[in-house]
Amino acid sequence: MNKTVIAHTAIEMEEIGIELASHVRSGLLVSIVGQLGAGKTTLVKGLARSLLITDVVCSPSYLIARTYTGRSGIVLHHIDAYRVSSLDALAEVGLDAYLPPEEGIAVVEWPDNIDGLVEQSDIVVRIRVLENESREVTITS
Repeated sequence: MNKTVIAHTAIEMEEIGIELASHVRSGLLVSIVGQLGAGKTTLVKGLARSLLITDVVCSPSYLIARTYTGRSGIVLHHIDAYRVSSLDALAEVGLDAYLPPEEGIAVVEWPDNIDGLVEQSDIVVRIRVLENESREVTITS
């Protein structure tokens, strides 16, 4: 999948996440790259909704990771690497097992903080904030 879309609202960012869900499967690693406030977590909310996850999805910034299970049985590992400086730091708390996960889908925000993580991802989502506050979202796999 190679696609670029412009999102004008948070709802449109969620819709991109919903569409992304049709391209993911268990065992995949998805990296979401974008500046603070770009809409990374909003996109993950749409992905989670499409996976029939009914829990409230929020940024795992302070916990580093949250795991959700959808009614479909698919597990979503949502990891925030904003405060992580290396793969070794993730390994210290056992989160390296999700990169890539044996079960479920791992979605990592701020993957560029960990050397090589973006390059090893199956799908990379890049979000760029435009001058008019819209978002340019580029998805590559």
